[in-house]
Amino acid sequence: MVADDNSVRRRAAARAGHRGDTSTARHALYDPHPTVRIAALRSLARLDALTDEQLGTALHDPAPTVRIAALELAAPRPTPPIEALLDDDDPMVVEATAWALGERPEADPAVIDRLGLVAETHTDPLVRESAVAALGAIGDERGLAAILTATRDKPAVRRRAVIALVSFEGPEVDAAWERARTDRDRQVRDAVEELLGPVVEPD
Repeated sequence: MVADDNSVRRRAAARAGHRGDTSTARHALYDPHPTVRIAALRSLARLDALTDEQLGTALHDPAPTVRIAALELAAPRPTPPIEALLDDDDPMVVEATAWALGERPEADPAVIDRLGLVAETHTDPLVRESAVAALGAIGDERGLAAILTATRDKPAVRRRAVIALVSFEGPEVDAAWERARTDRDRQVRDAVEELLGPVVEPD
């Protein structure tokens, strides 16, 4: 019965976003069940009624799924700040944070440096991959060193690093691409060939 009640409240919170019912959506932000709170966040965003304060509260929600949903909604906005969630205990939240930072309109140097550290040192390869992708999306030279380091990481991270290098130029970038052409992983080799085309042998 509890699960059914949760579903009813979730559907009500979701419908509020299609009916212009901001009152119901705001009330659902305080629901005890995470899925209802997520539906409320998305409804308020749909209604262009989600405030920075509400979003900031959701970014510190005890449920990781709510924090991730809040990050998705925060990605295209300049505020509230989200970089603190790069230190989250849940790797999926950290992964989502890196992605969101890469989607934001601007990134200050401290955020880029923090993403670089995550790309180089985080224990979860999916998190490192996401941080590398974010650095490529931002395209700031401060992130290049971490991306170059990632070209020697696990295959999925190396592939992401090859793609991220598109935002940069220079001899180090060229050398990394040439090294990727002979990478032991086929997906890495395919990625660089897709970006640069096959090697043209001289006649």
